[in-house]
Amino acid sequence: MADRPAYYAARPGGWRDWWTLLHPPYTAWHLSYVVIGAGLAPRVQAGRLVATVAAFFLAVGVAAHALDELRGRPLRTKIPSGVLVAVAAAGLLGALALGVAGVSQVGWTLIPFMVAGPVLVIGYNAELFDGIMHTDAGFAAAWGAFPVLTGYVAQAGSLAAAPVLAAGGAFALSAAQRRLSTPARSIRRRAVQVEGSITFGDGRAMPITADALILPLEQALRATSVAIVLLAAALAVARLT
Repeated sequence: MADRPAYYAARPGGWRDWWTLLHPPYTAWHLSYVVIGAGLAPRVQAGRLVATVAAFFLAVGVAAHALDELRGRPLRTKIPSGVLVAVAAAGLLGALALGVAGVSQVGWTLIPFMVAGPVLVIGYNAELFDGIMHTDAGFAAAWGAFPVLTGYVAQAGSLAAAPVLAAGGAFALSAAQRRLSTPARSIRRRAVQVEGSITFGDGRAMPITADALILPLEQALRATSVAIVLLAAALAVARLT
């Protein structure tokens, strides 16, 4: 049986818990959506892009994951609960501070996104309102479509057809991510026994093991996370050089 709560999880304890908490491949994946949204704008300003990525890192990479770990310790870290609460609050406050600074540069059109961000983070990860936001669609909207739209508005000050279409693509990709990661997480974190076999037409039998079930799911997640980051990096390089 897989002995780690996630394929990127480090051995529990010390600084390794913080690495695990940040979900590095997934955080990079969703920050890439910010870059993609910004890269579609008519003009890309590096300072605004850096600030938007930093705000999402604090809100999604730090605060959201700290709140998630508070609910049942799915990553099995040893970070004290009080520290997780403080980190979540600091992450959200930092993201809001960057948002306020962004409003002075971009204008009032950024305010709805600045308000929606913390609502999505807290509502999804704390499973408020009877978990109405904690669904596959909620995940795809909050961590896929929303970063694309925010990245574009932070640059252009308005919306257009291109970022809306890209947000739809990010929604679909994030939905696929969720479909792959949910069964992998369930096996890693909750399954106590996996048994059985698959019999093929030629009489050959293949045993079913936890690793055999998890491996193709996580290989797809690894490959896609790298692909999204590289695509975002290529767009950023093309627009900023």
